Amino acid sequence: MEISNKAIVQKIVEECLNNGVKHIVFSPGSRNAPFAISFDRNPFFQTHVIHDERAAAFYALGIAQTLKEPVVLCCTSGSAALNYFPALSESFYRQQPLLILSADRPKKLINKGQGQTIMQNDLFGKHSKRSWSIEEVDKTSFTDTANKFFQELASPPLGPMHLNVHLDEPLYGLSKHVFKALKPKEIDQDAVHTSFELNNKELAKFSNKKILVLCGQGSNDIALKRELIDFSKNSNVVVLNENTSALNDPSFVNCIDRTLNSITPKTAKRFTPDIIITIGGAIVSKKIKTFFIENPPKQHIAIHPKEIGTDLFLRRDLYYNCIASDYFLSLNKNATLLNTLNFKASWQQLDCQIRDRLPKYFVSQKNETDLEVFNALYQVLPEKCTLHLGNSSVVRYMQLFDPIKDVLYECNRGTSGIDGCTSTAVGCAIASPKRQHVFVSGDISFIYDSNALWIKPFPKNLKMIVIDNKGGGIFKIIDGPKTSNQLERYFEAKHDADVSSIAEGFGIKVYDHKKDQGYQEKIIHFFQDEQAQLLVLETDSEENPKDLNRFFKHLKNA
Repeated sequence: MEISNKAIVQKIVEECLNNGVKHIVFSPGSRNAPFAISFDRNPFFQTHVIHDERAAAFYALGIAQTLKEPVVLCCTSGSAALNYFPALSESFYRQQPLLILSADRPKKLINKGQGQTIMQNDLFGKHSKRSWSIEEVDKTSFTDTANKFFQELASPPLGPMHLNVHLDEPLYGLSKHVFKALKPKEIDQDAVHTSFELNNKELAKFSNKKILVLCGQGSNDIALKRELIDFSKNSNVVVLNENTSALNDPSFVNCIDRTLNSITPKTAKRFTPDIIITIGGAIVSKKIKTFFIENPPKQHIAIHPKEIGTDLFLRRDLYYNCIASDYFLSLNKNATLLNTLNFKASWQQLDCQIRDRLPKYFVSQKNETDLEVFNALYQVLPEKCTLHLGNSSVVRYMQLFDPIKDVLYECNRGTSGIDGCTSTAVGCAIASPKRQHVFVSGDISFIYDSNALWIKPFPKNLKMIVIDNKGGGIFKIIDGPKTSNQLERYFEAKHDADVSSIAEGFGIKVYDHKKDQGYQEKIIHFFQDEQAQLLVLETDSEENPKDLNRFFKHLKNA
């Protein structure tokens, strides 16, 4: 087939082909034309064209996290690649495999007053797992390095990588190229998955100890969930879980902040473990971090394939670079050492008491608040959907409700930014077209990432709900900014933008609900409307923090 006549481009395309890298997300430009021409002409690749590089990068992140495979981002030279940085940092902390393929001008033209040139070499610094900058040369001189580079892309710990390619003009030349039909690379399963065993000395430390497992953000790991359920059958073991871990089970304590709300300084000791084991990625709950800093366990064990971010309580005693399911499998083999205390009962009893108090609150309260929206959504969310949560207050509100079986919770908690939540949800929906996706966002986050609505074709299997309180509601909830005289202008950032008009400008159909309908009725009818893709629900900015305070007070005192 005819593709770019540049040997370096041919080799990179070939490496993508032979390593099974299928999805290529382009943003329009000229310097990256050789790549656009070459990837587009090979039917193996699925190409996507998105104008805004920042939206494109989060979109690619959504595909990568859904399909669990590397995705390429390709852009022109100059400031274009800088717009990838927010999503790249998110993928770095979330261990998602993105390959930034940035086209560049020849090295001799950098910093010589030429247009669209910046210093692109090693552009992303420590947030990139590997960076490599290459010029146009005979491809035989970089074949070995290219092979190793692409092998590392799919090797754990996963993360973003950057390949910067200096290209001379002309850029649009073609030549016939025959790709070598290589045999599929055999994966060394022993190298990917090595067995893990705790020795007798390590196992002995768990005898007669209160043990708490704290689950951070993760994927739907069935093996890990099975081992955790078995491990938590020991009466001295309790598992604390967040919706974003995708590990929920009725035997776990699944709403951390809701339960912590009723633990007092006088009772804290009863809920403090001897050993705390942390697994997975980011923890949403700020309260649990504070609680264990103020009430430190005797030992903190962190299990993660990447050491960054594991010192959650500013005192990490042991770190294991291993697969979490293997670690708990090793413990479960020796469960006879563990079952001597009844620590779990303290947490589960309190959790059950709090859960039983929930219905009474929502029967007695009927306010136009964020909390009422989430309660309504919780009651009618479609079965077996993927629920994408915006950051700040949205993800925190949802953690107050028990996880719903067969609903997968997603959120950009690597860096916890609001800048690409919509784009990520769009990418996920594109990558799994047979599944219903629901995205819930605040108005600030939605407006900030409104170029996500520019993506075409926009997935029909994505429903979006925006909670519009005309500002950043999180700043009226957290301590500090809520008491500041600068709250409205600098923190909450009050605005008068019309969310519906913005969406309609991109061709998105907004659901036209009746004013006298309650939140639950509006959401039900919105899900039933096959054409509408956005529902805007207005809430009372002043009443929101008051309602949340009443909620926590009710749970504690009821």
